[in-house]
Amino acid sequence: MVAATILEQARTAYAERRWSDAVDRYDRAEGGPATLSGDDLDRFAMAADLVGLGERVIELGTLAHEAHLAAGRADRAAYTATWISLQSMNSGNPSQGMGWLARAQRLIERLDEPGAAAGFVLVPEALGALYAGEAGRAIELFGRAGEIAERTDDPDVAAFALLGSGQAAIMAGDPSRGIRMLDEVMVSVTAGEVGPVPSGIVYCAVIGYCHLTFELGRAVEWTRALDRWCGEQPSLVAFSGQCHAHRAELFRLHGAWTDAMTAAQLAEERLVAGDFGAAFGAHYQQAEVLRLRGEFDAAEARFLKAAESGWDPQPGLALLRLDEGRAALAQSLMRRSAQGADPATRCHLLPAVVSIEVAAGDLDAARAAADELAAMQRSNASVMLRAIAAYADGEVRLAGEDAAGAFTRLRAAREAWVEVGAPYEVARCRVLMARAHRDLDEDEAAEPEEELAESAFAELGAVVALAALARQRGERAPGDTPLTGREAEVLRLVARGITNREIASELHLSEKTVARHLSNIFAKLDVPSRAAATAYAFEHRLV
Repeated sequence: MVAATILEQARTAYAERRWSDAVDRYDRAEGGPATLSGDDLDRFAMAADLVGLGERVIELGTLAHEAHLAAGRADRAAYTATWISLQSMNSGNPSQGMGWLARAQRLIERLDEPGAAAGFVLVPEALGALYAGEAGRAIELFGRAGEIAERTDDPDVAAFALLGSGQAAIMAGDPSRGIRMLDEVMVSVTAGEVGPVPSGIVYCAVIGYCHLTFELGRAVEWTRALDRWCGEQPSLVAFSGQCHAHRAELFRLHGAWTDAMTAAQLAEERLVAGDFGAAFGAHYQQAEVLRLRGEFDAAEARFLKAAESGWDPQPGLALLRLDEGRAALAQSLMRRSAQGADPATRCHLLPAVVSIEVAAGDLDAARAAADELAAMQRSNASVMLRAIAAYADGEVRLAGEDAAGAFTRLRAAREAWVEVGAPYEVARCRVLMARAHRDLDEDEAAEPEEELAESAFAELGAVVALAALARQRGERAPGDTPLTGREAEVLRLVARGITNREIASELHLSEKTVARHLSNIFAKLDVPSRAAATAYAFEHRLV
């Protein structure tokens, strides 16, 4: 009687989305997990996944698969085998994943009338085609999965099929059609028709593709919905880190950089807790804020951590190299990343391609990239993409000495960025508009634009942009030095008169590392002592 009560408590906790309680109760069921039914083991595995116990998901899923087989439910066993396949692949075990997929396929082939599993088993193959750049094949497979899901009335498989079809359409260069499909799948998710794990997958994928296609309004709307969804499940770990990473991206765009950094750090905490899907976003979003603030060493470390997730940390890393004055390296990185990219990813990379090619002096390549952006913008009503395309066109025109044409396009970009609510981008437009004014001998008109840009950059803490603006105005910027971000940090502490040991403690470094930084500082600034370095720090307003 007690065991039955515990089991009922586990089922109730699952139904009420109290995932930690569900895991606890299932763990305490009499006889252990091996005595549970296949359906209970499926729920146990899902709950474990949702609280970040990834190491238990495969174990519990395997038990569920075996229980379904023992009960003569081959279709359900194949369904669970497909879940295990997806989990294995997502956790970096592709061979194990392919093995489980083959088992699921074999079981389905033996069934006279296969059910929803026959549709679900197409999803891993469709995803493989999608990630291999075979959008047409992916659309075909997701379409077949969707037909089976509709016939068997399985909302989870239907959601995966519609999500994948939308992603594939976007990858094939038809963002309008793809976004419509993503909107449709989100209706089923927000209506509560889809299971918890598929819902989280859909939320995060849709938001990611909204960012990729510059559908900012949708990204904001669905991120808020995801935030509410996560908040309704206090013990949720899975997807919560990804939610914070998406919030960080929006905060950064809207100029709330401190909030963006906090959200990205929360994403990292959830990554450590078990939301491994946050591995890229948690580090990449921190890196971008650090880059904009001029903390180059810390930004580089974060970009490299993001790369460990398996995703290319572009365009951020290439822009960091550009900020460091290494235009040729930035150009090489961006060309390699953009070459062969699908249309949606390429569109996301092109703004940085334009800026880097201009800086590297290849105006033909910059013009080609700007024209490509303009063509993409004509088939996409996004205000954000309109702003990006106009800025890119203006940037190339200015470099090509068409100051009047550049000003017109940059003004249009500024107006669009104001509509988006992106103060950093508005200020960047003002900087180039000021340059256009000066090229047209309109110095008095340039000054207000530069002053407004300077004010915005200062408020944001955009050290790199402030330094570039100061150079444009023929001034020395506060903190405009040859030092890296970490070296500037060390110098500020030296100027406070503290010892190497105290600096090491404050920055969590070894004394040997601090000494190496000091040696680099003396060499770069051509100063002989700590006193001379301190004088330099005050002269250049580093403290």
